Amino acid sequence: MTAHPSPGDLLRVDGCASVQFAGDRALTFRVVSVPDRPTYQGWIWLTGYVLDHRGLATDKREIYVQLAGLHPLTAGTTGTLRRS
Repeated sequence: MTAHPSPGDLLRVDGCASVQFAGDRALTFRVVSVPDRPTYQGWIWLTGYVLDHRGLATDKREIYVQLAGLHPLTAGTTGTLRRS
């Protein structure tokens, strides 16, 4: 993902975005805000909700990730989450 995420965007956050989300620590994330904080080039702060496999919010988090490593997702018609 090269464009900045916006509130409402659904993302898969894994080890490509930051080593802290590698392997079984990957998560599905719904963006609620993009804080305006100084970062290194190519990195971004995001505030949002971690979603479970049904798309329900389980935790609110603020994460620091590489833009290029974010994977946009879309909600499927059956309620499951799919990579776009």
